[in-house]
Amino acid sequence: MTLRAATADDLDAIMTIEHRSFPTDAWSQEAMALELSSPHGLYLVDEHEGTVIGYGGVRALRGSADADIQTIAFDAEFRGAGRGRALLRALLDTAAERGAREVFLEVRADNPGAEGLYRSEGFEEIGRRPRYYQPDDVDAIVMRLVLQHARGAATDAAEEATA
Repeated sequence: MTLRAATADDLDAIMTIEHRSFPTDAWSQEAMALELSSPHGLYLVDEHEGTVIGYGGVRALRGSADADIQTIAFDAEFRGAGRGRALLRALLDTAAERGAREVFLEVRADNPGAEGLYRSEGFEEIGRRPRYYQPDDVDAIVMRLVLQHARGAATDAAEEATA
């Protein structure tokens, strides 16, 4: 697994995966180009044998208390192998490094694999946006992860183990 910062040169590969992953509601090339060039976020790509096979992004303004996972997508043949989890963790690390204490995201209600990944990493459902994903009329599940709580729990467990 090779994660690296995405560049403008990755836009075509990202858009190919975007359209395969989200055929009815893919981001526009212009919107994705703006995301890649924004100083307020970070996009990473995952490469396999020199080919971009996945990407993800986080919007995390330096010093802001919250951040947003913008998107994560992989070519179908690379899903379910832990790459999404590794990418998510790298994005969460970026958010924490920039000062975020909470991270938010939306996930399609008809994507139990992604929802399960987020729940297994400590995200909790905090609401729903009915019919958010158009034209499919699919609800968005709004989720939140409290980063300090996650770090605090790990620290507490480590202290208990050494006590």
